[in-house]
Amino acid sequence: MMRFHSTRGARGASLRAALTSGLASDGGLYVPSRIPRACDAWRECNHFAGLGLTILRPYLEKEVPEDQIVSIVREALDFPVPLVRLEGWDDTYVMELFHGPTLSFKDFGARTMARLMSFFTAGAPVTVLVATSGDTGSAVADGFAGCAGLRVALLFPEGQVSSMQAQQLTLQRPGVRAYAVQGTFDDCQAMVKEALASPQGLRLSVANSINVGRLLPQMLYYFWAVIQGGFEEVVFCVPCGNLGNLTGGVLATQAGLPVKAFLAAHNANRAFPQYLQTGTFTSGLSVQTLSNAMDVGSPSNFDRLQHLCPDMRAKVTGYSISDEETLRSIRCVHEETGYIADPHTAVALEAARRHRKATGTGLPHVVLATAHPAKFPETVCRALGQGLAIPPGLQGLASRPKRVEPLAATKAALMEALRIWR
Repeated sequence: MMRFHSTRGARGASLRAALTSGLASDGGLYVPSRIPRACDAWRECNHFAGLGLTILRPYLEKEVPEDQIVSIVREALDFPVPLVRLEGWDDTYVMELFHGPTLSFKDFGARTMARLMSFFTAGAPVTVLVATSGDTGSAVADGFAGCAGLRVALLFPEGQVSSMQAQQLTLQRPGVRAYAVQGTFDDCQAMVKEALASPQGLRLSVANSINVGRLLPQMLYYFWAVIQGGFEEVVFCVPCGNLGNLTGGVLATQAGLPVKAFLAAHNANRAFPQYLQTGTFTSGLSVQTLSNAMDVGSPSNFDRLQHLCPDMRAKVTGYSISDEETLRSIRCVHEETGYIADPHTAVALEAARRHRKATGTGLPHVVLATAHPAKFPETVCRALGQGLAIPPGLQGLASRPKRVEPLAATKAALMEALRIWR
C-alpha cells in the first residue's frame, strides 16, 4: 500500500487518511513516502485518461478496486488537453489546461479528488473547505456538487476575483456554500488551516493544493505534454501562486519525466522568486494584481517543495512580472502569433521569453495555460482593445441562481457558519 508522511515528520498515513484529513496530525503537508517510477508504457499512451490510469494506479491500487479506479479516472479526466505550438515563437508551446467544465486547470485535481473522496467517505459525511483566489473554488464546487457524503464551504476574498469568476463561484449548487470573506486570499487560507488544526468536533477536510489528492492528478499533463510534443528534454514554464502546480511537475520528474528546468512565473507576489535568488524565504501580505489567482503572499506548498526537492534552487528559475508587463505580454503574443492568453498564462509567456533571451537555450519551452481568457474579459479587452467571444461554458452565468454569504476573516466566524449550516 502506498503510504504518505508529513513534511514535519509524522509517518504511515494511507491515501484515505491523507485525502480525508488534508493536513497531517502534526500540521505538516502529506507527501508520498516513495515516488513510483513510471513504467515506459506511459510514452505509448494515446489518450489522456489512459495516461491517468498508468501514472495514478500505483497510488490507488491497494485501496481502491480496479473497476473503481478506471471509473474515477475516466469520468474525472474526460476533456481534451491540447498542446498548441506558437508560430513564430521559436520552439514555444502552450499546454491548454482549460478545457474542463469550469475552464481552468483546477478541474484536473478537483474532479479526481471529488470522486476519490466520495469513495473513501461513503457513509461518513465530511465538510470540505476550500480557499480560492479565483479558479480553485469554482472547480471544486463543480467537481464536488451533489457528491454523496460531501459538502463544500468555499471561501473567496470579496471583490478580489474577476466578474466572471465571481459568477462561477457563487452559483447555487447542491451541497455547496460560497462565503465572501472580508479580507485577502491569505486570510481565507489561514482560516482553512486553523479550522483543520482545531475542527471542534466537525469532520473537516480541504480541497486546496494543501491536500495531496489535488496534486497527484497534476502530474499528468506534464507527461502528456512530452508525449504530444515528442520531446526528449523540455523546459516547463508554470504560472505560480500557491505552488501546487509546480509541485505536480516536481513529482512528475521524480517519477521519471525528462525535464531540463522549471520556470516559476509569478506576478508582483514575488516571495518565491526572491527565495530562488537569495536562499531566504520571507512571506508577506498578498498583493492584488490582474492575475488574481496567483495573488498569494504565503504559498502553502513551499514546505512541500523544500521537502521533495531540497536542491530546487538549482532546478527552478523564478520570474516576477508586473501588471504592465502582463498586459504587454497579452498584446504582443497576440500580435506576433495570433494567440490570446489569459493574464496568468501571459505572465508565464513573458517569463519564457525572458528565459530564452537570458540563456539562449534552444530547448522547447512548454507554457502551462491555466485558464480560458474569457474568464478575464476586462483585462483581455484592456490589453487588446477588443472583446472576446464567450464560450458555451460561461454563457448564461449571470441569469443562473446564486447563493453567497458574507463572512468575517476569522476562524471563529467560519466555525460558526459551519455549525449553523443545515
